[in-house]
Amino acid sequence: MKIDGKPYRTIWELPGQVGVEVIDQTKLPHAFATVQLTSMDDAARAIRDMTIRGAPLIGATAAYGMAMALRDDASDEHLDRAHDLLLETRPTAVNLRWALKRICDAVRNRPRAERFDAAWREAAKIADEDVEVCRRIGMHGLGILREAYEKKSARGETGPLNVLTHCNAGWLACVDWGTALAPIYMAHDAGIPIHVWVDETRPRNQGASLTAFELGGHGVDHAIVVDNAGGHLMQHGKVDVCIVGTDRVTANGDVANKIGTYLKALAAHDNAVPFYVALPSSTIDWNMASGASIEIEERSAAEVTKMTGRLPDGTVATVDIAAPGSGAVNPGFDVTPARLVTAFVTERGVGSGRAGLMKLFPEESKAAKPGWLVGYDYGKAGAGYAFVLANSKEEIAKKLPSLIIFDQRPTNLLENYYEAIVNKLSFDIDHVPATWMKIGTEKPV
Repeated sequence: MKIDGKPYRTIWELPGQVGVEVIDQTKLPHAFATVQLTSMDDAARAIRDMTIRGAPLIGATAAYGMAMALRDDASDEHLDRAHDLLLETRPTAVNLRWALKRICDAVRNRPRAERFDAAWREAAKIADEDVEVCRRIGMHGLGILREAYEKKSARGETGPLNVLTHCNAGWLACVDWGTALAPIYMAHDAGIPIHVWVDETRPRNQGASLTAFELGGHGVDHAIVVDNAGGHLMQHGKVDVCIVGTDRVTANGDVANKIGTYLKALAAHDNAVPFYVALPSSTIDWNMASGASIEIEERSAAEVTKMTGRLPDGTVATVDIAAPGSGAVNPGFDVTPARLVTAFVTERGVGSGRAGLMKLFPEESKAAKPGWLVGYDYGKAGAGYAFVLANSKEEIAKKLPSLIIFDQRPTNLLENYYEAIVNKLSFDIDHVPATWMKIGTEKPV
C-alpha cells in the first residue's frame, strides 16, 4: 500500500541484518514516523506498547525479534527465554505463538552457528507469506462484496454498498493489504461503489486514527462513527455488510477480536446483516476448543481515562477525560460466539462455522487434539458435562482425577456433548479454568 504515493510495508529489513524498521502506529494519524528495532527487547517493547499492532504484524515482528535474540546468543536456553519473553507481550493474539513456534522449529535442530541465519530467513518468509495470504483474503472477500452490491442493485436500491468495520484490520495490522480491509480496497479498485462506516474503536481509537488514515490514503469513501452507533445504523438499513478481523478463532469458530466486536455481531444478527470475519489460517487455534478458554488481555486503565489528540497549535498531547479518582477496567478483546458469524474469509476461500473451516483446512483439523466428553456429579453441588481436548484419556485423568471420562465423542451421548459445546463448557486440557480444576480435584463447597 502507499503513503503519499510511496509504497510501504509495515515492517522491512535494515541492511546487513542489523534489524528491522517499522511504522510507529502510535504517532498516526497526526504524524508519520518509523522506528528501528535492532534487538529482541526492541521488538518486545514495540509489541507491548503497540508501536506495532494487529495479529499478523505482531507475529512477523516477534519472528524477527527471535532472530535478533539468536544473533546475540544462539543457545537453547536463550532460545527458550526469548520465546517466553515475546509470548508474554500480547497474550490474546494466536499469531504470536504461531510465529514463535515457526522460528523455534526452524532452528532447534541446527548447529548454533547456523541458527541466526536460519531464523532470519524464516522471519522474512513469514512476512512475505503474510502479504500473499492477505491478497488472497482480499480476492475471496471481493466476491462477497461484489455479490452483495449486485443483490442490492437488483432490489432497486441506490447508493453505494455500505460496509461497517471495527478496529483496524487493514494493511497497518498486517505486513501489507490487511484482512478485513483487503476486500474493501479491491472492491474500490474494481469500481464497485463502496462506503465504509468506521467504528472509532475506543479506547485507543484504532478505527478513527488508523482505519480512517488507511481508507483516506486509498481514496475510499468513509465516515467515522462512535462505537455505539452501529446498531442504530443497522436498524435504519444503512449497513449492508459487516466485516472485521480477528486475533484468534478457536476450533469451534468462536472469534476473539477488539472489544466491542461482540456487540456489533449481536446487532448484525438482530437486523439480518451479514457478519463476516476475515483472517489468515495462522489465526485459527485448532487446539483451543472454544472462546471460553481464550485469555483476554487486560490493558492499562489509563487508556480509558486519558485520550491523545492534536491541539489547535498542532502539538499532540494526552489529556485526562475521566472524573478524578475514578477507576477503570480495560479488557482489550471480547469473544463473539460462532453462531453470530455468517462466514469466515480466509486465504483458501470462504467457510461457515467449524465445518466450513475444517473443509478449507483439512490437514489442520486432523492434527488437532481429540476430545472427550467428561461429566461430574456432586449431588447438591450440581452435575453437568464438559468437552475437553487432550492427547489422551490418561492426560485428562491425571489433571482432573475426579471427573468421569466417557468414550471419545460418544454417539450415545451426543445430546450431552452438544449441550456442553453450546454452553461453552469446552476446554483444551492446557486451558482448563480454575473452577474446573477445583471440580476435578475436590468436591466444591
